[in-house]
Parts: sequence; structure tokens; C-alpha cells
Amino acid sequence: MRHDRRQHPRRSPEADETLSQMRLRTGSSLAVIDVSDGGALVEGEARVRPGTHVEVHVVTRDGRTLVRGRITRAYVFALTAASVRYRAGLAFDREVNTAFGWVVTTPDGASKRPDG
Repeated sequence: MRHDRRQHPRRSPEADETLSQMRLRTGSSLAVIDVSDGGALVEGEARVRPGTHVEVHVVTRDGRTLVRGRITRAYVFALTAASVRYRAGLAFDREVNTAFGWVVTTPDGASKRPDG
């Protein structure tokens, strides 16, 4: 029997949810595969290495915040002649409220809470 060591339940954000994307402080965009209050599995073209510390911009129902974290694992996910895509596990240094929240609903990019 395999014991699940995760401290937080994770979920896959909806495609139109602002939490479906994060941005490294250096500017690179990351697609969020799944997320929990303690971390995320992300994918992007930015080369990240296990053990390095990064800062990511996250937009949650509590608003935009800059979160420091550590790359726990990383690997090449897709390789083409034009690009390399990486997947990485990111452990946040502090808990982040990743409950379902802001959703983009208008063509001009304005956000609205799903409950109102």
C-alpha cells in the first residue's frame, strides 16, 4: 500500500480561472496543471532546476500576490525542434488560498467572482 504524503488536496484549475496561469518574477509564463494550498505542478518553457528558489505571481480569490517557493522536481515534458517545455513541482514557502476563485468573463480581460 502506498501512503500519500501530500498535506493538501490538489485540484486542476478550470481553463478560464486566473489560477490556471502563474508568472515567474522573471516574466516567464507557467501553465498550472494542478494546484494546492502548498504548491503546484506547472509547465512552461522556462528552464527550472530542482532545489532552486523562485518567486511566482499568483492571482487567487484573495487577489494578486508574489509567492516564494522551491522547485522540488523538474523534467523535460515536451521537446520539438523549436522549443523545450518543462514540468516542475513547486512547493510554496507559505500556504496560499487556492480555492476556486476569480474567473475571466469579459473580452477585455476583466475578472469576476463566480458567485457574484
